[in-house]
Amino acid sequence: MRKGLLNSTFAALLALSGPALAEAPPALDTAAPMSPFDFAASGAKAARNAEPEEAGAKVIGGEVAANGAWPWQVALVIAGQPVSPDTQFCGGSLVLDTWVLTAAHCIHMADDQGDWADLDPKAISVLVGTNKLDGSGDVVPVEKIIRHPSYSGTQFDYDIALIKLARAPTAPYKTIEVPDANFSQVLNEPGVTTIVTGWGLQNGGKLSPELRQAQIQMLDRNLCNTAMMEARADEAAKGFSYAAEVFALSEDDAYAVWDQLVAKAPMPMSENMICSGTFEGGKTSCNGDSGGPLVVPLEDGSYIQAGIVSWGLTASSGHGCEETATFSAYTNIANFVPWLNETIQTNP
Repeated sequence: MRKGLLNSTFAALLALSGPALAEAPPALDTAAPMSPFDFAASGAKAARNAEPEEAGAKVIGGEVAANGAWPWQVALVIAGQPVSPDTQFCGGSLVLDTWVLTAAHCIHMADDQGDWADLDPKAISVLVGTNKLDGSGDVVPVEKIIRHPSYSGTQFDYDIALIKLARAPTAPYKTIEVPDANFSQVLNEPGVTTIVTGWGLQNGGKLSPELRQAQIQMLDRNLCNTAMMEARADEAAKGFSYAAEVFALSEDDAYAVWDQLVAKAPMPMSENMICSGTFEGGKTSCNGDSGGPLVVPLEDGSYIQAGIVSWGLTASSGHGCEETATFSAYTNIANFVPWLNETIQTNP
């Protein structure tokens, strides 16, 4: 039996009996994923929250944050509607009095024709100065949305954006520092303690009305890449084994094609991403947390933001996250400090 990267997954499927293998795999959904904003604006989020709550619902491995504990955390909400878990769709962090850092996929999406565009700044507001999605805090209008120019919408690399507020918030807040390239090498070492915060989906599919926090740690990106490739192979092998049967490929030929496919597949996490979670699983960010901060506690009691919640093994718009999830991917902010500085300076 041949051995190689991810061959165990394919071998198990190739060994299936003929009738089982000959069944066509489920059709893949090739449409653009529903964006966090579209999910909230469509009413699907409210419908999900209206369903009976499952026992033990909570943020994945998280706990309710103390009031004022994370004063740079903000919520992106649909403008012109009452603030609630139904109208909040992403998070962000205040890096300056009128500048919010968030994920590009929170503000850039495809329309019904498949054309990608940024949100109209008038369509969203930013909630500042509260842990609760109950109408408290200051709802600040947005003046401008600036996405990193290399973010395409079809993948998560360069998943970073800035939002310029129309005014400084009137509610209490603090800004969070971001690291330079040299400091980030220390922050991104495996085992470094990190904390993720947000109002994302809980274990039962509910959105949290209160800000929650989870303490996790930096993980080696190579290990996370291997885990993600294995997860993707589990899905890809189902369709590939069916194709191998249809085209009557021999086992050796099927393995040869599979090896070429795997060799050409890019690693899911690029150098612009960091990985954080736990080896035992059960603590991670989820839908609704996107765009929020991943912070590192420093020895002097302060915090620095190392990452932006981007994507994970089990997160997808409108679906819950698994308690067994071990990690999520975060945009590595240090790689984008020059772009952040230039963007802010050229948009006074």
